Amino acid sequence: MRRALESLIFWGLLAALWEYGVGALGIRRYLLPPLSAVLAAGWEAREMLLSETWVTTTEVLMGFGLAVVGGILLGVLIHLSPLARRTLYPLITALQSMPKIALAPLMIVWFGYGLGSKVAATFLFAFFPVVVATLGGMQNVPINLDEHFHALGASRWDRFWRLQMPSALPAFVDGIKIAMPLAVIGAIVGEFIGAEQGLGHLMTLATANAQTDLMFAAILVITALAVFLYALVERLARAVWWRSISY
Repeated sequence: MRRALESLIFWGLLAALWEYGVGALGIRRYLLPPLSAVLAAGWEAREMLLSETWVTTTEVLMGFGLAVVGGILLGVLIHLSPLARRTLYPLITALQSMPKIALAPLMIVWFGYGLGSKVAATFLFAFFPVVVATLGGMQNVPINLDEHFHALGASRWDRFWRLQMPSALPAFVDGIKIAMPLAVIGAIVGEFIGAEQGLGHLMTLATANAQTDLMFAAILVITALAVFLYALVERLARAVWWRSISY
């Protein structure tokens, strides 16, 4: 109860600072509208915001799901195969070093303006943290446990499934927690480059029409969406973690 009250007071102070600080500092409304104007614009466009949020959420969940599945599979492959470590891992690292926004226009060229390009951009942003987290977790198996499994004559499959995978779970959880906000960013970037729907597309239209209050309302919705999805992933990961410990 105390922590909830502290959080409520903190966010209330930030909201008051935004609301009254704009007028006190003489900031023009088209540069930074007060919070009340942003909330009013969001309420007025609530139906549109809701529909565009659903579109963006669909893109995020699809791209994130593909990134998690693909990241786990590739991380396991690189761990088990020296050839994959020498070939695929440097390639993935090189792709990660490239600016993602520079690749986003290619997603439009390859997949069009529809859902496919946004899912691809989301996947591109969220994929690498999952691969690195899975690979790092499987490589950081305690030496004493590994030697114990060898002494018991455990097969390679038993070592992989009963030792390496559970040992990789904490790192994997951290990886997907990092990947979720990046997935939201990837979807918005994809919508900025070229889209007909979504919160990023709405922000582009609001900017073109000089609707700063609506643009800030969309930013607040995007932030709330990212926080909600992050908390959801964290809760699900915690549940899986406790079940694995119980098992």
